[in-house]
Amino acid sequence: MEELKSKYEQALAKYNCNVDEATVAAAVKKIIEERVPKNDTEEVKKFLLGSVCMTTLTTQDSAESVLKLVEKVNKFSEEYPNLPHVATVVTYPRFAQLVADSLEVEGVIPTVVSGAFPSSQALIEIKVAETKLAVQDGAENVDIVMHVGEFLSGDYETVCDEIWEQKAACGDVPMKVILETGDLLNLSNVKKASILSMYAGADYIKTSTGKEKVGATPEAVYVMCQAIKEYYDQTGIMVGLKPAGGINSVKDALTYYSIVEEILGEKWLTNYYFRLGTSRLPNLILSDLAGKEVKFF
Repeated sequence: MEELKSKYEQALAKYNCNVDEATVAAAVKKIIEERVPKNDTEEVKKFLLGSVCMTTLTTQDSAESVLKLVEKVNKFSEEYPNLPHVATVVTYPRFAQLVADSLEVEGVIPTVVSGAFPSSQALIEIKVAETKLAVQDGAENVDIVMHVGEFLSGDYETVCDEIWEQKAACGDVPMKVILETGDLLNLSNVKKASILSMYAGADYIKTSTGKEKVGATPEAVYVMCQAIKEYYDQTGIMVGLKPAGGINSVKDALTYYSIVEEILGEKWLTNYYFRLGTSRLPNLILSDLAGKEVKFF
């Protein structure tokens, strides 16, 4: 156990995890003032539309309601052939096969939340089984939640081992690790959680479940981008990013785009490496582009 712990501590030691929050706040303010207005273009908004993860994760979800969402995604490509389709449809694992069988739009990825989402408070055997079953049923992306409690307790061994075991259950299917940044107390912890998640096998790191009081923030995303860049510089491995939770406006989305552009550059500005967890954004972008209110989804 001590050997494993020292391995994780060694991984963190390669990075500066003492984040100056005032410096981050100033950098974010500058990006919002300077880059966001330049990126407020039709081209960027179309790109953002193609990065959206359409999500339904409620206690009221049923086969009927999930199918209605999939049908809207299918219909969107018919009604707006000149606009990008959304990137994914995200549901609970029980609907993975339904989504996989019903999606007709090439390139829209059936995605699930797994591993006892949103709390991650289940036995690891349960998390692994749920993930394996979802992949068997057709999930092509899997989103899990880092064990926040164990992270805050300093048990990095458990945190990383659970991520690694769930990644093993995914096989070749890309896996996002949700950090739940709003619960991590400070930006230094956001940096540590980002590094540990990538070290344990995350293909993406994601801010939030959308189920806590605080979702994505520009400051947390800025630090996550720094971690992704430093990890890439160390390993050559590109890890994707997904801001999610509390993205309530086109400007919010433009802000996250601009942060990625500033820190990670064009290489990350594809709808594979950059995703947005916000089901309200498509209607907002459609309304913006049309110059009138549009409620398609």
